[in-house]
Amino acid sequence: MIADNTPVIIGVGHYSERVGEPGYEALSYMDLAGRALSAAIADSAASGDVAGAIDTLAAIRAFEMSRPDRKPPFGAADNVPRAIARRVGANPARAILTTTGGQTNQQLVGEFATVIAAGDSACAVIVGSEAISTVLALSAKGETPDWSEAIGGDFEDQGFGVEELLEPALMAHGATGAIPLYALAENARRHRLGMGLDEYRREIGKLFAPFTRVAAANPHSAAPVERSAEELAAITDRNRIVAEPYPRMTVARDQVNQAAAVILASAGLARALGVPEDRWVHIHAVTAATELKLSQRPDLSGNPASLASVDAALARAGKGIGDMAYLDFYSCFAIPVFNQCDHFGLTADDPRGLTLTGGLPFFGGAGNNYSAHAIAEAVQRVRGDRGSFALVGANGGWMSKYATGIYSAVPADWSGNDRFSVLPKATDTVPPARGPVENATVETYTINRSPRGDVAIFIGRTQAGERVVGNADLADPATAQAFESGEPFGRWLALRQDERGRTTGRVA
Repeated sequence: MIADNTPVIIGVGHYSERVGEPGYEALSYMDLAGRALSAAIADSAASGDVAGAIDTLAAIRAFEMSRPDRKPPFGAADNVPRAIARRVGANPARAILTTTGGQTNQQLVGEFATVIAAGDSACAVIVGSEAISTVLALSAKGETPDWSEAIGGDFEDQGFGVEELLEPALMAHGATGAIPLYALAENARRHRLGMGLDEYRREIGKLFAPFTRVAAANPHSAAPVERSAEELAAITDRNRIVAEPYPRMTVARDQVNQAAAVILASAGLARALGVPEDRWVHIHAVTAATELKLSQRPDLSGNPASLASVDAALARAGKGIGDMAYLDFYSCFAIPVFNQCDHFGLTADDPRGLTLTGGLPFFGGAGNNYSAHAIAEAVQRVRGDRGSFALVGANGGWMSKYATGIYSAVPADWSGNDRFSVLPKATDTVPPARGPVENATVETYTINRSPRGDVAIFIGRTQAGERVVGNADLADPATAQAFESGEPFGRWLALRQDERGRTTGRVA
């Protein structure tokens, strides 16, 4: 007999729509999330009232609600979690609007499982949605629907949680979003491996081609098209470089209309609700870790916090990576997947595959909620393959946060309530340079490509071992040649600072 306070996943659900396809309804964030939660309730196959039993509901922040300077263009509910709950007839005692980060929903599985095991909750929901594709499509037509809702009621606003994502020096020099920040880490790994730009792009293509096959077979994919490694690596007008080394097709696709939900319950409540035990999926381990800021990391090509998270989850589950029948590594860009492959000796053609959905560039990068889709797929796999285990790795920020979950239909013993852990943060930061700096050696770089012009960003080290961030002066022929060749690593730059404190470097 599984103990009544054992946390189990009883239902998962997806909902999606693509602009212009038959049945397209141009649903709001709230409506998409409500549909996904309804699907999760139906997925539980319960004979009782699951919606009425929900005592906790966490709404994952939509992308357009994830920064203080952004507002949803068509408005949103004043109480997002209760607006979603209302759509299924739920009235949870605890309603939460989460922080920003792609690891959030995976980490919440661990947090809510712990609360259930302690007897302080019986049924908790994690649900989120994105409607960016619809927003763009309607805006392009000049349509401005009103998605605002006056719901009222209380909820816990956990804040934006972006403090650890802020990189003031990098952002001041043009690394203002995920693409250039990941590209800096990607080029550092490329340099470590001794690969040129074209060769490395082919490696990215080899990694992601199998992802496209999974996406092509997934009815919820935003881009269900199978592509070859060569097609993904080839630079064309349609597949232009967005930031070196990334072609457009190999970065997370944010133009999606997708939602997903996960329902956890105590085993005792699951029984009372009439949820068949063959729907139960057990949580064998969840771990969460926070990385140093990108500009502080000793190794700009690595992400040790993510590796520690996966290692710790496997250890707590008493399993090795070879015991996982199913894997989903967060794939907003190639490097979070490559880091896991490097660590575990995995290859792009691993017969298990490295994604369950098709990955963020192809299935879709559903903002902070992508991993709810991965968890939903993992749950379905282990239900259908009794005795198997699945691992989901969820990434947030610029490889800033990571959470790992291990799932199976095999029961997990929660009597010690010790299957969720938060790992300590590293302290071996590289200090920033203080005051004006005259010279630095290039550690890594990227070049942002845009119609407004190209901007080269570098991270370097001073002779004292301190970090410095700046822009390479592409107007200088020698500097342009070094950076455009893809091989500025180790070059000695002469630096100058302008009146705004921005640093520009030329090959010395």
